Amino acid sequence: MASMMLNSVNYGSSTTVKFEYMGLKPLKVNQSIFCVRPHSIKIAPRTLTVRAGEARDSGSINKTGMSDEDCEAAVVAGNVPDAPPVPPKPAAPAGTPAVSSLQISRRPRRNRRSPAVRAAFQETSLSPANLVYPLFIHEGEEDTPIGAMPGCYRLGWRHGLVEEVSKARDVGVNSIVLFPKVPDALKNSTGDEAYNENGLVPRTIRLLKDKFPDLIIYTDVALDPYSSDGHDGIVREDGVIMNDETVHQLCKQAVAQARAGADVVSPSDMMDGRVGAIRAALDSEGFQHVSIMSYTAKYASSFYGPFREALDSNPRFGDKKTYQMNPANYREALIETRADEDEGADILLVKPGLPYLDIIRLLRDNSSLPIAAYQVSGEYSMIKAGGVLKMIDEEKVMMESLMCLRRAGADIILTYFALQAGRCLSGEKR
Repeated sequence: MASMMLNSVNYGSSTTVKFEYMGLKPLKVNQSIFCVRPHSIKIAPRTLTVRAGEARDSGSINKTGMSDEDCEAAVVAGNVPDAPPVPPKPAAPAGTPAVSSLQISRRPRRNRRSPAVRAAFQETSLSPANLVYPLFIHEGEEDTPIGAMPGCYRLGWRHGLVEEVSKARDVGVNSIVLFPKVPDALKNSTGDEAYNENGLVPRTIRLLKDKFPDLIIYTDVALDPYSSDGHDGIVREDGVIMNDETVHQLCKQAVAQARAGADVVSPSDMMDGRVGAIRAALDSEGFQHVSIMSYTAKYASSFYGPFREALDSNPRFGDKKTYQMNPANYREALIETRADEDEGADILLVKPGLPYLDIIRLLRDNSSLPIAAYQVSGEYSMIKAGGVLKMIDEEKVMMESLMCLRRAGADIILTYFALQAGRCLSGEKR
């Protein structure tokens, strides 16, 4: 920085005050600066400076009015502008041992040292667009709480459902999947209500598409909500689930949903050959644009309990192990994957989610199709219960669990946390 002292000079009956000039641009040697003061007032010599710290306090560093060439010339001449000093090295706490630095060239912690650095190198992201919101619907007008799933309701299809969908859309969640609670009087052994074109699900689809034309609607294709036996297929008198006859019913169900306006039909029944049959049925009715999300690897899991309470769809007898997969099996998922791909599935789903991250990764590594994961009711309820009991931080565990499903390879996640997570993600963006 240029600096020079200007001497006092006499001017008539007055005296000039001595100043020290400090600035970037040197004064010419023949230049004079003086301030005229009466003799009766004594003025002490003063220094006029502009300091970087003072400029920062006012919000910005004052400009000098110098050209780029003058600034460069000043630096070349050694008149370097002030800048904050090198920060001191933070002190270690008392008692820290003095050791030599480890002779290692690779320190992965360098890429984790600050929030900005971590964000720059984050490999997996989560957004509301990755979430599909499962919603339970019923014929009533009131919303009925589901005891085993805090925060979830059987929604009145004309009122509560519309409000819930609107809330989800407000935070960027624009995909839903519908699950109906069907009156017992409409259930029978062959699940005929499943393809009633004026049934609860088709009516609801038409209503939602009328109000929200760009809403993505997934539907469930299976007989268990409509079956008096509570199974996904037709049950023979000896207890055997009939495969091909069930597939015939599922095709009619999928076509009815597509006709109502469904974007994606989702066979969750685990019958053999149903994806190909449904694809053929849709295409023959002119619904080539409707996608199929196949429940490719749906396991006979104990995590489904709260869901069955929500729909009152527990099997009347036996279990679902003859058609849903054995939780102990890994390679079998590849058989189902190849079959669904060959039959025309557009999306492959793994259910449950978090306990089956290895299966999600297996499908991700062996298929170029989009992969979906279903964070099922038991997973949801455990996180909710842990939060209520203050054993875990509900929100943090929720977000971590969803990120883990994405990291494992899921493109989309069906989760009852969709609205809550969408709000968190929107809050982070704000």
